Amino acid sequence: MSKNQWAYANQEIERLGLQDRGRIRLLDYRVLDTEPGYDKIASVGMFEHVGRARMGAYFAKLKSLLRPGGLLMNHGITAGATDHDQLGAGLGDFIEKYIFPGGELMHTSAVLAEMADAGLEMVDTENLRPHYARTLWAWSDALESKLQTAQAVLSRDRSAEAASRILRAYGLYLAGCAMAFEQGWISLYQILATRPTGRADHGSLRGARSDHPFRRDHMYPQHGQDETLKRPADGAAHATA
Repeated sequence: MSKNQWAYANQEIERLGLQDRGRIRLLDYRVLDTEPGYDKIASVGMFEHVGRARMGAYFAKLKSLLRPGGLLMNHGITAGATDHDQLGAGLGDFIEKYIFPGGELMHTSAVLAEMADAGLEMVDTENLRPHYARTLWAWSDALESKLQTAQAVLSRDRSAEAASRILRAYGLYLAGCAMAFEQGWISLYQILATRPTGRADHGSLRGARSDHPFRRDHMYPQHGQDETLKRPADGAAHATA
C-alpha cells in the first residue's frame, strides 16, 4: 500500500504544482538523516506496527530527528486496558492473520512511559476513540453501499471467489473495529510531545524549554463570543460550554 500511496501523493503534488513546497520519500524511517533537525514531526497510524519490543528505539529515533524545542505529534491506536494487547472473541487473531500482520497494541500509559524514557516530554494528550468509531462506521457503510463495484475492482486480477473473501474480510474488520472503539476495547490517541532544550529561557513562557506555548487558547471561547448561561423555555437554567 505504501508504494501506491506514494505514487498517488506525488501525482497530486505535480497536479497542484507544489513541487517546490514539499516532497515525499518512500523509505524506512530508521534511515532518515538526523541533521538538520526537523521543527515538527507527525507520525500517524504507524507505531501500532512497530511493536512493543521496538517502541523504545522508535521514540529514540523520533527524538533524534527533532531539533531541540521541536514538536512531535504521535497519532495511533492503543489498547483499551492495561492488560490487553489485542481484541478478544477472535477478532484480534483475525486482524493479525488477514488485515494487519505483525500489529501490536499497547495501552496509552505504556506508550507514554516509552516516550518519556526516550527523553520526550508529553505536553498534550487527546482521546479520539468515539470519533474513530464514527469514522469506521462511515467506512463500513460506504463499502456496503458499493459492494458490486468493489467486487468488480477486486475481480480484475483475482478470481471472483477470492474477491468475495477479501470483501467479507474487510467488511467484518470495519464493522468489528467500529464496535470495538464504541465499547472502549481499543482507543485512538493523539499525543503531542516535545524535545526539551534544557534552557529555561527557550519558548514563549519561562520554563517551557520548547516551542509548545503551554496554552489552550484554541479550545476556549473568545472573550465576548460565548454565552455561559442560557435559560431554556421551561425556565430551568443550565450552563453551556
